[in-house]
Amino acid sequence: MNPRLILLSAGNLLLSLLSAAQVVKGPERLQCEHLTAPIGIDNPHPRFTWIINDATKGARQNSYQLVVAKDDGAVVWNTGKVGKDDNLLTYNGKPLEPFTRYKWILALTGKNDVTYKAATAFFETGMLVQQNWKGNWISDGTDIHLKPAPYFRKTFLLRKPVKTARIYIATAGLYELTLNGNKTGDHRLDPMYTRFDRRNLYVTYDVAAQLKEGQNAIGVLLGNGWYNHQSTAVWYFDKAPWRNRPAFCADLRITYTDGSTETISTDKSWKTALSPVVFNSIYTGEHYDARLELPAWNLPGFDDSKWASATERAAPSQNIVAQELYPIRDVEKTPAQAMKKFSDTDYVFNLGRNISGVSELTISGAAGTTLRLIHAEKTDAAGHADLSNINVHYRPTDDSDPFQTDIFILKGGTETFKPRFNYKGFQFVEVKSSQPVQLSVASLNGYFMHSAVPPAGMIQTDDSLINKIWSATNHSYLSNLFGYPTDCPQREKNGWTGDAVIALQTGLYNFDGITIYEKWLADHRDEQQPNGVLPAIIPTSGWGYQWANGPDWTSTIAIIPWTLYEFYGDLKPLQDNYENIKSYVNHINDLYPDGLTTWGLGDWVPVKSKSPVELTSTLYYFADVTILAKTAQLLGRTADHKRYATLAEKIKTAFNKKYLNTSTGIYGSGLQTELSTPVYWGIVPESSKAKVVANLAEKVQKDGVQLDVGILGAKAVLNVLSENGYADLAFQLASKKTYPSWGWWIENGATTLYENWKVDAKNDASLNHIMFGDIGAWLYKALGGIFPDPEQPGFKNILLKPNFVTGLNQFTATYQGSRGLITSSWEKKGDNVLYKVIIPANSTASFFIPMGWKLNGKNEAGAQKKDGSYALPSGTYLLSLEKIK
Repeated sequence: MNPRLILLSAGNLLLSLLSAAQVVKGPERLQCEHLTAPIGIDNPHPRFTWIINDATKGARQNSYQLVVAKDDGAVVWNTGKVGKDDNLLTYNGKPLEPFTRYKWILALTGKNDVTYKAATAFFETGMLVQQNWKGNWISDGTDIHLKPAPYFRKTFLLRKPVKTARIYIATAGLYELTLNGNKTGDHRLDPMYTRFDRRNLYVTYDVAAQLKEGQNAIGVLLGNGWYNHQSTAVWYFDKAPWRNRPAFCADLRITYTDGSTETISTDKSWKTALSPVVFNSIYTGEHYDARLELPAWNLPGFDDSKWASATERAAPSQNIVAQELYPIRDVEKTPAQAMKKFSDTDYVFNLGRNISGVSELTISGAAGTTLRLIHAEKTDAAGHADLSNINVHYRPTDDSDPFQTDIFILKGGTETFKPRFNYKGFQFVEVKSSQPVQLSVASLNGYFMHSAVPPAGMIQTDDSLINKIWSATNHSYLSNLFGYPTDCPQREKNGWTGDAVIALQTGLYNFDGITIYEKWLADHRDEQQPNGVLPAIIPTSGWGYQWANGPDWTSTIAIIPWTLYEFYGDLKPLQDNYENIKSYVNHINDLYPDGLTTWGLGDWVPVKSKSPVELTSTLYYFADVTILAKTAQLLGRTADHKRYATLAEKIKTAFNKKYLNTSTGIYGSGLQTELSTPVYWGIVPESSKAKVVANLAEKVQKDGVQLDVGILGAKAVLNVLSENGYADLAFQLASKKTYPSWGWWIENGATTLYENWKVDAKNDASLNHIMFGDIGAWLYKALGGIFPDPEQPGFKNILLKPNFVTGLNQFTATYQGSRGLITSSWEKKGDNVLYKVIIPANSTASFFIPMGWKLNGKNEAGAQKKDGSYALPSGTYLLSLEKIK
C-alpha cells in the first residue's frame, strides 16, 4: 500500500489510501521521542514509535511507510514501503527547521497483506540550536542571601489576530509562569534539576489561547530550587559552584494569521519586585506572607512604575536544551483522613498514607496570624509531628528555616496556602498557630506530586498482602521520581545511583519511564570526571566523588541504558552513553588490574550478615564490562567487543577462583547475598549453578525462611530462587509478615517501603525509601513470568516463565510494553491451572511450562522449541495445565 499525498489549498496534508481495504484496526499510540504530540523538541533525529491494535491471532506487521511533512504539505522524509516489522524508526530526512510543526503519517500492512487504516500524529521542534534564542538572561541581582522570591513582568500590545504562540522559558532555579493572570500549564517544579553550570533545560508551552488582542502581560515568579540552595545540610549544596540568584530567559514567539512573526523576549525592559514568597527552599519549606501580596501584579493594567528594571546576566551554561520528559504534576489530591486537636493553636492532620508532595491549607484568621505547618512521616507518643527519623542530615545555622516546615502569615479573612517551590515526604501535618484558629479535617489536603509518568503495569492477586506490597512499592517509586530518581523525598532528595539501579526494573514494569531515565543519563554525562569517575549522587554540587561511588552504586551508567534497550528496543541510550561506559570501565580496570575491586559500599543495611564488599562490587563491575562488550557488538565495534569480552572473562575467572568452592558450590562463607548475587549477575560457571542455587535454598531454610540480606542481596535472592526451581520458597520470603520482610512493614501500617527492615530503627530510618523496591519487578517476572528477550528486545519476543506458587490461587499481571498490552493471568482449580495469555500484535512469545506442571488436554500452545518452550504468535490463549503427580 502506498499513500498518496494531496496538497489542499488550505495547506493541510491529507493522506488518501489507494486501497479500499481499510479496517478500523491499525496503528495506535503514535509517539515521537517517547512522548505523545510533543512540542519544543531539540533532537534533530527524533524517534517514532507505535503499536498495532489488532487482536487477530498471529497479527503482525508486514510493512511500514512513514511520511513526515510540514504543515504546508512539503514532504521532508518518506521511507517508502519497507517490508519490516520495526516499530521504532529514527528520522533520516531533510534537516528539521526550528519552531516548526511536522505531521507524520504511518501506513502499515499486516498478516495476509491486510491494509490497516493509516494514522497521523505530529511533533513540533523548538530551538534546535542555541543561536535561535533571542532573549537575554535576566534576574534581579546576584545576592544569593536575599530571601524573598522575585516577581518579573512584561506588558506588550497585540494588534493582529494570532495563529500560533509558543513561549520558550529556561530558568536557573524554578519558575511559575502566567499570562494575563492565568498560570501557564500544569507543571510543577519546572525546570528539572540538572548540573546548572553544564546544562540547563527549557520548557515550551502553547499559549495562543491565553493571548488577546490589545494589552497582554507576562508574569514570572522565580524560586531557588537547587540552584540557590539557602538551606544547609551535609551535602553542601549551599556551596555549589553554580550558585547564584535565580535567573531566566524567555522568548514568546507569535505567528500571526497573516504569516508574520514577532518575538517578545527577556531584556532590561522587564520590571521586577519582591514577592510574598519571603523564603523558599526545595529542601526544607516555603514561607509566605500574604500581607505582602500585590493584587493583579501579573495583569496588563497593573502600575509597575515603582518596580525596578531587570538586570541582565550571563547564561548559567552554554548548553540550553529542551526538557523532553513527563513533567512533575500534582497527580493526586489526598484529603486528610483524620485530625487531632490539641488546642485552638495546635492541630495534627493525618493523610492516612505517606506521600511526596505538598499540603494545602484553607483557613480563616486575623491578619498577622503566623502558622507553621510541620510535615512528618510519623508522630511521637503524644501524637505530635516527629521529625527525628528524617532531620538527621540537616545542619541549620539558626531557627529561621525549620525542616519540612512551611510558614504562612495571614492577611485576614479566608485564604488558602499551597507552596510553589518545595515538596516534602509526609503523612502527618501539624499546624501550629500564633493565635487561636478553628480548623476541621476538611481544612487540609495533601497533593501527591511526582514525575507524571503514565502507568504501564498492574498486579492483582487474591492475597491482600501481596497487593499492598505492590502498591507500597509503586508509591515509594513515584515518591522518588522528580525528573530524576531519588532515595527519599524528605531527608535527602538526592539522586542516589545505587537506589536507582535497585528500583530500575520495578519502575519500567510499572511506568513508562524512559524519558526520565534518558534525562538522568544526560546528568551522568555532565557529572562524569575526565578519568571516568562518577559521583554517588547525581546531580551533585561536588559531594560523592570520594565516597559511596564504587561500581555497586554507579553502575547506573551501564545498567540503565542496557535495561532501556531490553524494555524498549531502543539503542539510543546505549549509543549516547557508550563512551561514558567505556571510560568508567577503563578507570576501574586501571585501578584494579587483577579483575577484583574493593571499591563500593557493599550490601547496604543488611539484616545481620554483611557480605564482602569485594564480592558485590566485583559483580557489578563484571556486569558493566559484560554490558559494554554486548553494546560494542551491537554497535559494530568489533575490536572493543573482543577487548571487553576478554576482560569480562578475566574478571569471571578471578572472581570464581577466589570466592567459589567448586566442590561444595559455596561462594564465600555461604551467606544469602554471597550465594544469590553471583547467580543473578551471571558469573557462576554453568557446571556449578544448580549446586549454588541449591545451597542458597538450603541457607534460606536454615535461616528460618527469613531474609538475611541488604539491598544488593534483596534484589538477587527472590529472583534467583524463582528462576531456578525454588519459586515456592521465594514466595514464602516475599509474603512473610514477620521481621524482616516487606510484609512486616505492611503489618505495621506502612503504605510505602521503608529504608530499614526494623520499623523502629534509630538510623537509616526513612519511611519512604525505594532501595528495597525490586520486589515490584519480581512480581511481574516470578509470578507473571513476563521477561524481555535480550535477543529480540522491546518485547518483540516475550519470554513467559510463570510460576504457579503454593499459597496463591489467583494472579494477573498486565504490562503495556513497547508493542502493546501483555497479559499473564492464572487461576488454580484444585490441581489444575487455567492460564490466560494475551500477546500483542507484532509480538511473539516463548512459553516455558513451570517445573512440576504439564499441559492438560487440548491446548493452543503451538510447537515446542529446542529450549523446551512453546512458540506463541500474537493473540489470546487459554491454556489448561495440571500438576504432575
